[in-house]
Amino acid sequence: MPRKVDHQERRSLIADALMRVAADRGLEAVSLRHVAAEAGVSAGMVQHYFRTKDEMMAFALDVVRERNQVRVTAAVARLGDDPSPRLLLRTMIAVLLPLDEQTRDDGRVALAFLAYTAVRPAVAASLHEDTAQLVGFLAGLLPGPNAAEAAAGLLALMEGLGVYLLGGHYTGEQAMNVLDAHLDLLFGPSTRARDDAVPR
Repeated sequence: MPRKVDHQERRSLIADALMRVAADRGLEAVSLRHVAAEAGVSAGMVQHYFRTKDEMMAFALDVVRERNQVRVTAAVARLGDDPSPRLLLRTMIAVLLPLDEQTRDDGRVALAFLAYTAVRPAVAASLHEDTAQLVGFLAGLLPGPNAAEAAAGLLALMEGLGVYLLGGHYTGEQAMNVLDAHLDLLFGPSTRARDDAVPR
């Protein structure tokens, strides 16, 4: 009797291969042939799950999103009940910055996807709602009447720090110092002192 095909298992196998190719060679190097070779399957099988490169690129970004969500959820849970908005934001951003090998790999994929979408507006459209939702969430944690503008600025800072970290321009310590200085501007240094006193 033929073995039943586990489509989710195959899709995960191909997705893992895609992420390895993207991390090792850059997302622009991703192709059906490269992913198939990395996964040890035929190009036809890869094409069964991803008809175009755009679909593969979007899926790679979805994988990064899911990994980030898991990291953020775990980090926030460790803060306990009712953390301050400043501590919550600092924790979330620190987890998302490319400060270790896994987050650097994911950061390279996300950065390459943004570059890829710069010349493909139809592909970029999927990011617009995500960005708007993230800015809205950040704005809900920030003080002051211009929270939406401040949230957009904080998101831009996070993306910029990610680029500098991936390029080796900043160390992890330098990036966190910049983040802390910016959060001090938004919340005031006194809130930083209170958060630093909270056992974590």
